[in-house]
Amino acid sequence: MGDDLNVTHITLSGHVEVHKYRYLYFVIMLTAYFLIICFNCTIVCLTVIHKNLHEPMYIFIGALLINSVLYSTNIYPKLLIDFLSEKQIITHSLCFLQASVYYTLAGSEFLLLAVMAYDRYVSICKPLQYPTVMRKAVVNTLLVLSWLVPACEFAVQDAFYASVKLCSFTLKGIFCNSSIYSLQCVRSVAISVYGVLLLLNIVLFPVLFILFTYTRILIVSYQSSKTFRRKAAQTCLPHLLVLINFTCFITYDVVVVRLESDIPKNVGLILALQMIVYHPLFNPIIYGLKMKEISKHLKRLLFQFKSH
Repeated sequence: MGDDLNVTHITLSGHVEVHKYRYLYFVIMLTAYFLIICFNCTIVCLTVIHKNLHEPMYIFIGALLINSVLYSTNIYPKLLIDFLSEKQIITHSLCFLQASVYYTLAGSEFLLLAVMAYDRYVSICKPLQYPTVMRKAVVNTLLVLSWLVPACEFAVQDAFYASVKLCSFTLKGIFCNSSIYSLQCVRSVAISVYGVLLLLNIVLFPVLFILFTYTRILIVSYQSSKTFRRKAAQTCLPHLLVLINFTCFITYDVVVVRLESDIPKNVGLILALQMIVYHPLFNPIIYGLKMKEISKHLKRLLFQFKSH
């Protein structure tokens, strides 16, 4: 079975009493998926419809929320099928694809957050240069690079992994992530080294850049008026909350999954569900409540629904 990777099936062993609670799991996760799509797409649509939201900051927020929908769509359909299936299995090729897309979109999230931090830095610290620096062409280029760079970098890792042979066919999880590399017969030094480089390039460097830009914003805000500080806090706080939230989940992924930490199955399931439910719902709620202009349009939309 291990000789032909195209027909190799991997068992997802992270499910807990799925045969007993399959319909409960299915209803809860289907509801969560529906809410994720509704919440994220509502704000994206508001950004497209209203001209006063056609600013770089809101365009980047829209891109981040689209990324959340893609992130969820990579996981939820297969997960929902598994809840109703007798066996929770996936082909090796699809498992590898899911893991690759999962980390590509995670990398895109960090780069989008870095781009948003840069946008806020220019807006607050160099307001006179903002219209020149954040031109439409620059915004479009930054958006494309935020998705293209992680995709290209993970494509290289995919090439490294193409010839890897498996000796284990049971994955400790409910979806495919970096734990797929623990199934290989021999640990590849090339994959391990490249994985570290990816972690530095896609996660650490963007986070350091974000911390640097917000430190600069904090310094400028401290030296300015109270009104200016309040305005800076209103636009920067949601970005920082999203960054902290997502960094915590990625840290969990690296520490628990990559280091193969021995945690109880129930705890592992809860943490995995938090990653795929909490974060995609957290983004639109934070931006919907904390971003003044988006919140204003959301209230108008809700008022229209109540009127009808």
